[in-house]
Amino acid sequence: MRVPILKLNKVLIAMIQDALTDADLFKLQSDLAEQVGRYRALGVVIDVTALDIMDSFSTRTLRDIAYTTQLRGARMVIVGIQPDVAFSMIQLGLRLEGVATALDLEDGLAYLEDQFKKSENHQ
Repeated sequence: MRVPILKLNKVLIAMIQDALTDADLFKLQSDLAEQVGRYRALGVVIDVTALDIMDSFSTRTLRDIAYTTQLRGARMVIVGIQPDVAFSMIQLGLRLEGVATALDLEDGLAYLEDQFKKSENHQ
């Protein structure tokens, strides 16, 4: 299943709408890395609101996507982690170390906007 990636100004938004296979996750990582450069995106939001489970592989791959995005010059935030998913992740010892998270898309976009402003102030 291909993950739709929308462009909103300088932000790419990937909406994961169903559980993804390992190949789908690798494709998402590749697509985002390529599109960050093509569109000169400054930020990426990955919306996982529709997911009712995140296993160790998907958690690790989302973390890798965040690192890849950062290496390509953009910031990333994961939004929409459901309460039961968060609880399960903690129970299983799954972590998104170094990856920003936000409650929903609106909060994720606000987070990125704040990060963009901080970057401008340091230049």
